[in-house]
Amino acid sequence: MLKPSLQLRIGQQLTMTPQLQQAIRLLQLPALELQAHIRELLESNIMLEAEDEADDAGPAPELPPPVEATVTSAAAADQDADANSAEAVEDHWEPTAGPSDTPWNGDDDDRVQEFADGRGETLQEYLLGQLELARLPPRALGIAHAIVDAISDDGYLIEPLEEIANTLRPEILCGPDEIEAVLKRVQQLDPLGVGARTVGECIELQLAHVPPDTLGLATAIQIARYHLEKVANREMTSLRRELRVADEEITAALLLVRSCHPRPGATVSGSAPDYVVPDVFVRRTDAGGWTVEINAATLPRVRLNQGYASVIGRGTSHASMRAQLQEARWLLKSLEIRNETLTKVARSIVERQTAFLEQGPEAMRPMILKDIAEAVSMHESTISRVTSGKYMHTPRGVFELRYFFSSQVEGADGSGTSSTAIRAKIRKLIKDEDAASPLSDGRIAELLSEEGIPVARRTVAKYREGLGIAPSNERRRAGHSQM
Repeated sequence: MLKPSLQLRIGQQLTMTPQLQQAIRLLQLPALELQAHIRELLESNIMLEAEDEADDAGPAPELPPPVEATVTSAAAADQDADANSAEAVEDHWEPTAGPSDTPWNGDDDDRVQEFADGRGETLQEYLLGQLELARLPPRALGIAHAIVDAISDDGYLIEPLEEIANTLRPEILCGPDEIEAVLKRVQQLDPLGVGARTVGECIELQLAHVPPDTLGLATAIQIARYHLEKVANREMTSLRRELRVADEEITAALLLVRSCHPRPGATVSGSAPDYVVPDVFVRRTDAGGWTVEINAATLPRVRLNQGYASVIGRGTSHASMRAQLQEARWLLKSLEIRNETLTKVARSIVERQTAFLEQGPEAMRPMILKDIAEAVSMHESTISRVTSGKYMHTPRGVFELRYFFSSQVEGADGSGTSSTAIRAKIRKLIKDEDAASPLSDGRIAELLSEEGIPVARRTVAKYREGLGIAPSNERRRAGHSQM
């Protein structure tokens, strides 16, 4: 028979405080997301204000008598007003002016808007806009709308004509021939080549707008219809045998074919472009060293509203305002920790990768998260959060902080070489190779071994494929075709 009993156990448990959770969240936010997050807080927390607000706004408004409010404490064990914050269910205090009345960083917002995508249309919207101006009969216009709906983002018609006819029933009864006729009208819209069903048809539609007396036009049309596979496989000898025209005309025809866009729909983008905002600037000093600075444009210009904070007493009144004051202080402290941590990590990376800044990718040192974590006395998870989505502006370009971390390949002399440096060396070797006799993966592995970097042929092949470089046999064919 079971008896109820009481047992006392002593143990340890790690609990993340709200302050720590907020600090971790702000630490991993990229610059643009951090700015958006601060804007939301400025809208909701009256104790925060933008630094560019006028300092002479006058004395703070007098707080009205407190009203009764139901309070839920975040930490039941702490009953002081400075405890983890309390959320007021009902509070009728209404400020005469809030932070939302003035932008927290308006100048930077205006600059971002200057680069926004002005059109903001998808390919389908762009085509439908042209159809409205084409003055088609209602029946043809309905068919054209169905055709546009069946066009992919690349600009190709991805559904057969019979399926389009089925989607039009019962409103419009038509056959493939009628849809084909309307498709011809759609294929005349901008961008050139839209509505094609194959790559060859796409190129032929674009070649139809080339002046008829252009050298090699007829041959280019034949290539688009029947010989694109030979061009893709660089089978130039077989192509000359099939076409039986002069080399000059084939050269001109190939130039026409390659000038066509294989994905015309990609020229119409409905999404706004993504811009990288560097969080850190790295500059060379006059003494020959390197200096690391936080990008001031990414720092949130926010501060504590001293006017409201100074009139709140330590009593139990205005509990919700006191909670917002505590949250505002936590936020400012978390932002300070974020900037200090980012600066420490960036400086440590620059100290270890000075050779990269001075000589280029071939001098990149192997480095892992643990190396930086030990250098700045932090946990590896913290370094991972700091380096994710953060960018560094250097004289050699803008790089994500994670770019500077790479695995190590042990050398013959015991030293290590980073995988980034090996990729750069492979790219340089292929760039300087003889086009008539390109280097094989095995030969590249031998050359690297001679430099003290023992890598296997399959490793070279993996790195080469990652760089988007063709194998030696394809590079040889390309070299012969260009000659």
